[in-house]
Amino acid sequence: MTYDWCRWREAAESALYGEKGFYRRPEGPAGHFRTSVHASALFATAVARLLAATARELGTDSVDLVDMGAGRGELVTGVLAALRSGAVAPVPAVRAYAVEIAPRPEGLDPAVEWCAEPPRGARGLLFANEWLDNVPTEVAEADADGVARYVLVRPDGAERLGDPVTGADAVWLSRWWPLSRPGDRAEIGRPRDEAWARAVASLAAGTAVAVDYAHVRAARPPFGTLTGFRDGREVRPVPDGSCDLTSHVALDACAAEHDGAELLDQRTALRELGVSGERPPLAQATTDPAGYVRALASAGEAAELTARGGLGDFGWLRQRVAGRGEGWRGPDGQEGYCPA
Repeated sequence: MTYDWCRWREAAESALYGEKGFYRRPEGPAGHFRTSVHASALFATAVARLLAATARELGTDSVDLVDMGAGRGELVTGVLAALRSGAVAPVPAVRAYAVEIAPRPEGLDPAVEWCAEPPRGARGLLFANEWLDNVPTEVAEADADGVARYVLVRPDGAERLGDPVTGADAVWLSRWWPLSRPGDRAEIGRPRDEAWARAVASLAAGTAVAVDYAHVRAARPPFGTLTGFRDGREVRPVPDGSCDLTSHVALDACAAEHDGAELLDQRTALRELGVSGERPPLAQATTDPAGYVRALASAGEAAELTARGGLGDFGWLRQRVAGRGEGWRGPDGQEGYCPA
């Protein structure tokens, strides 16, 4: 980065996705933090069940799986493994796409297409696990008079207040995260709303799901949630490419312009998909000791994925997309198509 003071959105965009950005590092996100995908294969199995259900709803023998913010392909790999293992109702043909800016990792299943943007016209499931929290946003803070101003930042993490928030950003703040008391802060989620709208618009038919740290208007944190992660630990957010930069997502704002969008927590969503933390009956330890041990381990993993105060509190935004014809256009004006 060659600039000095700039707004947080520009700084984070460069620090995360620039030529030497954090998300281009060889170790990938898994080298620094653990998501539900890394916590247990049960998560990928649940997504595989959702993919199979989507295929049934579409009434098709083939279905697309689009993994947004794919990291190093861990989720799409796990979903394909679950389908091949027979743990999930079979889907005859799956076209798998991993959407990520980093280079394709070595050893990834050749059946997975690696791409920088989601395919337009996909019919199936688009799944974005902890993607929206890394879509950079502006940060605003109320000054001594209660006026919302953009927060400026330097590459060393030092901050100061800049110009008042205006235009579409001001409209978003007023609707979704109004600031009035001096020192109150917010992440202006408008770029995430737009990113989600583009992702949903890429589907010709099917289901789109976003999973993330989240909050809603009635319970926004007064000082925002911007933070950094490095080597498995939370650190001061410094936009120099050395750490992840993340903040919780206003999923209610992302959902607002989409008919039929629903918000639920991960605990509820995963239980609907057959992931439960219930322990196996103790009697099984006598009749089937090996099976009991496996079931007990699975229950422990499921409990972590659905735990209150932990991964179970993640928000799920679930959006069904009705079939679209060949002439439909997304919000960016691009014409959609259905892949052969």
